[in-house]
Amino acid sequence: MSSLKDRLRTDLTASMKARDELRSSTLRMVLTAITNAEVAGKVQRELTDDDVIGVLSSEAKKRREAAAAFFEAGRTEMAQKETDEAAVIADYLPAPLTDAEVAELVRAAIEQTGAAGEGMKAMGKVMGVVTPQVKGRADGGAVAAEVRRQLA
Repeated sequence: MSSLKDRLRTDLTASMKARDELRSSTLRMVLTAITNAEVAGKVQRELTDDDVIGVLSSEAKKRREAAAAFFEAGRTEMAQKETDEAAVIADYLPAPLTDAEVAELVRAAIEQTGAAGEGMKAMGKVMGVVTPQVKGRADGGAVAAEVRRQLA
């Protein structure tokens, strides 16, 4: 079993004992998403820590997008709830990469793939190298934008 999943379960128990409603409900929701990912597809499987980080990243992204939508609609109390949930999930994600670190990873990937003179045709090659390195640590859209900027 994934050590991160064990940590989530342990923290859920602790938050329930501490009567921390926000943390408890957020961790329940995350553990449900992990369970759903485990049983998705034709064969049930045990998720690795990397897989769990992927699930956590997508859940955090959902919270950020929902918070932005609620904020635009003038529902500040719901936006705050979503932001708070995203903060709880962020506690379990690896430290996010800075823009400079992403730019350096992209530069190294372009050098590694020899895509310097190929322009936008090489975007897939470069993204294929960079994506596993930034998984759970940077937004895919921001990484793709940086790749486009450097290839142009």
